[in-house]
Amino acid sequence: MDTTKKWYAVYTRPRWEKKVADLLVKKHIENYCPLNKVVRQWADRKKLVLEPLFTSYVFVHAEPMEHLAIKQTDGIMNFVYWLGQPAVIRDEEIDAIKQFLDEYQNVQLEKIDVNLHDRVRISSGPLMAREGDVIEVRNKTVKVQLPSLGYAMTAEVEKGNVEIIPITTSYTNNFYNALFR
Repeated sequence: MDTTKKWYAVYTRPRWEKKVADLLVKKHIENYCPLNKVVRQWADRKKLVLEPLFTSYVFVHAEPMEHLAIKQTDGIMNFVYWLGQPAVIRDEEIDAIKQFLDEYQNVQLEKIDVNLHDRVRISSGPLMAREGDVIEVRNKTVKVQLPSLGYAMTAEVEKGNVEIIPITTSYTNNFYNALFR
């Protein structure tokens, strides 16, 4: 039996992402609920609030033997599956989400069709040394693709800070296909 911890996505009840994350912590299950810093305007004030970046999803870092305890957590509907197995998310993509949210606020998600384009490395700026697939560049806006999640995060990056690198390997987009087939 595989006993190494891997990242998985679980589907939650609507608007239960933070509650599920708290319940998983109480069960001593490592999880990540990406929170986006968003400025909300009310009639009398503006306030910075933390909202889940991925609606109805929380990521868990677990071993297969923990899956039953995870599924029995209140608010969790199920794992996201691909080919009959819980879809595994690469560590690099979780790290990219964490870094992106640390460096930017008001991040927007956009569902995308996953296509392989030029592979790039950001040579300077907040995302320095990050590699990704270019899906669109306009003026100073670059979309960073997270292929297995099926989303693109948008942030401003100077075009001069991006260099093309050769494509050496390809990978499958299991999580993307599981979510958006």
